Amino acid sequence: MSERSVSRRRREKRWYTVFAPEQFDRAELGETVAREPDQVIGRTIETTLGALQSDASENNTKLTFRITDTGSDSAYTGFVKHELTRDYLRSLVRRGSSKISAYVTVLTADDYRLQVQPVAYTTKKADHSQEMAIRRQMIDIVENAATERTFEELIDSIVTGRLSGGIYNEAKTIYPLRRVEVQKTTLEAHPDEVAEEEETSVSIEEDDIEIED
Repeated sequence: MSERSVSRRRREKRWYTVFAPEQFDRAELGETVAREPDQVIGRTIETTLGALQSDASENNTKLTFRITDTGSDSAYTGFVKHELTRDYLRSLVRRGSSKISAYVTVLTADDYRLQVQPVAYTTKKADHSQEMAIRRQMIDIVENAATERTFEELIDSIVTGRLSGGIYNEAKTIYPLRRVEVQKTTLEAHPDEVAEEEETSVSIEEDDIEIED
């Protein structure tokens, strides 16, 4: 291939400015380059809440977005994952105290499926029954929050710390807590994917039914 052909192919590439979802105020995430718009779809962009809000105190919160659509020179994203940094989580661990984690798969009011991972840190070492009670409380609060909220509302309550604050206020009555966080939130399925899974499940169950003459 001649140098002229290579140069022409390079000139054909287009830069796209990548934007966060509307719930994050369409903040600019950076740029990505591609020859065709379809090549941009599916790419993931990782940033921090601190970068989105120009607040260094929020740099412990990582956010991952996936490009879902493009314009003439813009790329638009959807939420994929929220996660606290390992360094920050390690800084919360104390000797002689308990770390209590839970993994909760929930369906929001508008049928998005997410996995939410809350974690609580006690002031001193809790016994097994207290740890179990706190874990149960965390699970119940997350499940109730998802039932009552849309996807965007739930993500907002997690990112802003309102959900972890609610868990703290309830669970501290079981045993004194030092801190509660939602350490990770992952989007597992969109409403159309959830509906398709449910239809497939129903079809299988119906096929298993024996009809007597």
